[in-house]
Parts: sequence; structure tokens; C-alpha cells
Amino acid sequence: MIGPAGAVRVMVATRPVDFRKGADGLAALVRESLAADPFSGAIYVFRARRADRVKLVYFDGTGVCLLSKRLEDGKFCWPAVTDGVVRLTAAQLQALLEGLDWRRVHVARPTRAPVAVS
Repeated sequence: MIGPAGAVRVMVATRPVDFRKGADGLAALVRESLAADPFSGAIYVFRARRADRVKLVYFDGTGVCLLSKRLEDGKFCWPAVTDGVVRLTAAQLQALLEGLDWRRVHVARPTRAPVAVS
């Protein structure tokens, strides 16, 4: 995937937005509706009324980036439509963008080292 990698903060706006908005309009929504800084380096994810479209806005250090995706078949798995934000991990974001159920991606569980038999 072209875009941010590694440890990133991902914020999903749960309410659908007007998809005619571009990078500047969505950055303004981040500031006004989500009360967040669009230049913080976090990735802000927006959905359309139709569940088959997604837009991401993030600041990469040199400018505001806009990524848009429309699924040709199927729909994205979205959280319930409420006011607010849902936080995702980078792995959950990748699953979302692939059209998979991001809720099934979990943090790796620590494993115990095996105990030697004496």
C-alpha cells in the first residue's frame, strides 16, 4: 500500500460525510467536527453514505495527502453510525482497506517461553 507505514494513529469518523469534499474540506472537518489537528500525522478515515467508498486524509510532513478507494464489489465493514471516532491499529486499517472485517484483527498475544523438562 502506498502511504504511511509503521506505528500510526488511525481515527475513523463514524458519521458519513459529503464525498465531494477534497483534502482541504476533510482537513477542515477534522479540525471542526473531530476537534483534532489534521497536521498531527494521524490518519483520518471518512466514509460515504454508500458503504463502498472510503477516503483517508493525513499529513506526511510535506503536505496533506488524500487517498480514496471505491470497492467494485461488496462493501467496507464500518462501525455503527454514531457521533464520534473509532481508533484502529495499522493492521486494522489495512484490513478495512482490503474490504475485510477489521474487527477480527487483534493485537498479538504474548506467548510464554516453554519450560524445560527436568
